[in-house]
Amino acid sequence: MSRTFYLHISKIFRTFAPDFDPITRMNLSSAKERRALILKQLETKEEVLVSELSKETGISEVTIRKDLTILQNRKLLIRTRGGAMRKPIENLNEDTAITKKRMFNFREKERIGIEATKLIKEGDYIMLDSGTTTMEIAKNLHKFHNLHIVTNALNIAMELMSYKRFEVVLIGGHVRLNSYSTVGPLALSVLRNFTEYKLFLGVDSFSLENGISTPNLEEALLNQLMIQQASQVIAVFDSSKFNKRSFSFVANAKDLNTIITDSAIPAGMATKLKAMNIDVKIV
Repeated sequence: MSRTFYLHISKIFRTFAPDFDPITRMNLSSAKERRALILKQLETKEEVLVSELSKETGISEVTIRKDLTILQNRKLLIRTRGGAMRKPIENLNEDTAITKKRMFNFREKERIGIEATKLIKEGDYIMLDSGTTTMEIAKNLHKFHNLHIVTNALNIAMELMSYKRFEVVLIGGHVRLNSYSTVGPLALSVLRNFTEYKLFLGVDSFSLENGISTPNLEEALLNQLMIQQASQVIAVFDSSKFNKRSFSFVANAKDLNTIITDSAIPAGMATKLKAMNIDVKIV
């Protein structure tokens, strides 16, 4: 039956039963119709769930997940665990809370975190910057028994302590509620005591021309010192961070040894980075 027929039936039903939507009830077999429905719901809801969409449309959860992934690839929404949320109006200088950040591109962050652990060896001295992607590194250290880890993130320190076998140092300082990180003069003073470590650096914004930047000045100053003291700098961030710039400068692209990111990296970016002698790992 044609779309025109559905619309005609819909008009009749709405006259006598305004809460009944026959287009939805007829299984929304058209992918375009399903995706339009999802986007329509996100105009009034902050988040939609796969389970609810499946029940509402009569379509399998596997198909709904595929719809959400396609819409995310088109930059129309953001995938979350079990559903999706509407894409926020982007403000690169907004200091987004980590509780919200961890919902964005979480599958890519998980893969990046796992890949990053391949660069760690037993007995290594490493620095884990604060952030949702560096947290994924902390969650995937099960195979190691002897690591020396410094971090400026309270939540990452707690995750590392759960292993009950690593030497963990938490840098002191003023605690930022948005990122669970420590910053300020005390953090900088403590950090100066550590050198020659592998740094796994979280990134808010990156471009070839402007390097790494972040909305918060105190975070930027701490990151600058982390890079200065490190023997190896490994930036871990998903592809949504490319070709962006925030308020506070952190470092130039040439200051990085390695970038680990996902397969949606902008076209030609990996080639340009490799030409700068930056090792690029795509997951």
